[in-house]
Amino acid sequence: MRQSSVRGDRSRRRREPDAQEPGWDDGPYQDQGLPPDAPGWTPPAGGAVSSGDGDAPVDGDAPTDGGGHRKGGRPRGGKGRKVLRWTALTVAVLIVGGAGAGYWYYEHLNANLRKAPRSLGGGGLKKPDPNAFGQSPLNILLLGSDGRNSKKNIELGGARQDADRKPLADVQMLLHVSADRSNMSVISIPRDTRVTIPECTDPKTHKVYPQTSGAINESLQHGGPGCTLATWQELTGIYVDHFMMVDFAGVVDMADAIGGVPVCVDKNVYSHDSKGHGSGLRMEKGTHPVKGVQALQWLRTRYGFEDNTDIGRAKAQHMYMNSMVRQLKKGTKLSNPGQLRDLAEAATKALTVDDGLDTVKKLYDLGGDLSRVPTKRITMVTMPWQYSPDESYVMPKPGDAEATFGLLRNDTALDGKDKKKKATPDPEPSTPKGQLKVVVQNGTNSTVNGPVSGRASVVQQRLSGLGYSAAGTDSALTTQADTTITYRDKGQRGDALALAKALGLPKSAVRESSSATGMRLVVGNDWRNGSAYPKKSGEEKAADKAPDSADALNGEDSKACMKVNPQYTF
Repeated sequence: MRQSSVRGDRSRRRREPDAQEPGWDDGPYQDQGLPPDAPGWTPPAGGAVSSGDGDAPVDGDAPTDGGGHRKGGRPRGGKGRKVLRWTALTVAVLIVGGAGAGYWYYEHLNANLRKAPRSLGGGGLKKPDPNAFGQSPLNILLLGSDGRNSKKNIELGGARQDADRKPLADVQMLLHVSADRSNMSVISIPRDTRVTIPECTDPKTHKVYPQTSGAINESLQHGGPGCTLATWQELTGIYVDHFMMVDFAGVVDMADAIGGVPVCVDKNVYSHDSKGHGSGLRMEKGTHPVKGVQALQWLRTRYGFEDNTDIGRAKAQHMYMNSMVRQLKKGTKLSNPGQLRDLAEAATKALTVDDGLDTVKKLYDLGGDLSRVPTKRITMVTMPWQYSPDESYVMPKPGDAEATFGLLRNDTALDGKDKKKKATPDPEPSTPKGQLKVVVQNGTNSTVNGPVSGRASVVQQRLSGLGYSAAGTDSALTTQADTTITYRDKGQRGDALALAKALGLPKSAVRESSSATGMRLVVGNDWRNGSAYPKKSGEEKAADKAPDSADALNGEDSKACMKVNPQYTF
């Protein structure tokens, strides 16, 4: 049974939030659309339903009759705030996927890109060492902001009185490309997941935001996307190379540019009811190409898909993104120079990137990496989650969430289709353990929990007691989720495996790296106390694919179809 099916009357037992909480929107943006049987109702061309005054389509999270609170006890924003829940990955794919067709043009587009520091948190993770072939995985955080910082964003999002409000990051997806570029994994996280937001410093105002606990979408208000990136690193233990953040502008043009994206519903759907719930999406059973406003409606729909939650909406977003990638891979061209110019202008003006991804050329190079991944090796999942004890928010599901993060940290594909290495006998050690030079380093420098002093010395003394008398320490602190042993010389693999066995570490902790200068043992945040490596329970042992609770969707699944909630059919 999927987690997201646990719903029903629980929402009535959740706390009512205070109107001053972050994200509260008292704006008068209610759904003005008419039900299909009302006098004067006329379906718009293409099946899309929008408000009648030329404004953006109504929000997929219109207020309930319980006072404007979304399910889970957190306050809802106005309609425009939700338009961008899907757009981060859309922009990323279109920019980097379409860049190959048009990167040659317009150096002035670089000036359109907004730039911000990569991370605003202190300390931070160290980028993983490259593998034996000099390859490194690539992790990109894709964010959708609800900011209304331009006239066009206000026109699309409404709520002019909120133009000065700090935006929230209501779309958050981490895109992981394997070191050998053979596969790609994308993990979404529910916007209301309660996490620890580390201390962040605003790069413009220099204001210091203290460490706090809150919904992950609020991290953007603590200085910008660099704080959201730092929050993800603390939550997952995954080093994030870049971020890409988008706002409202240019979204409709991008959806139109590729000529429509096929999506499927298993029965007629009309995301609208008498209480004002719905995005306005109206579509008959079957597969239909969506673009423009109708694409926005599809990707915003909460009331109408499955169980009327963000989890169902995330699944619809995953289906759309996979379908769009298939369209691009099939040969969809952005060949009209005028349309391409307009699209490029809109896209780059809508994009904020970190300072390491701040030119069209760099986006093009990124596109080259992504284009190497075959569609069948793209996997999209939602972070396994569960309700908090009082059901007022959601939290990572113990065991399953960490297992999913661990797969990405170890560069293991979520689809479980990584080539299995042939079982071969472990090589014998080549160096007497009393002569093996091992450098032990403390990797517990967590920005949330703080470092544990003396960890390198404790483990070095343990090694000495095991006969590794040549082991020494490195006094420099680093940050790493998992304890690892790295080496460079292939002939040292036997020594590294023997060392891991002596300490009770799994074989997966032993890694060959082209950048290693010798054998190094980094004591990670999975071993913050004691001289013996902690035993892991069965559910925490290394997996070879995403757990069922992650609800994985394969990029080549062209038969995927959204289940329509019976309350929103016609």
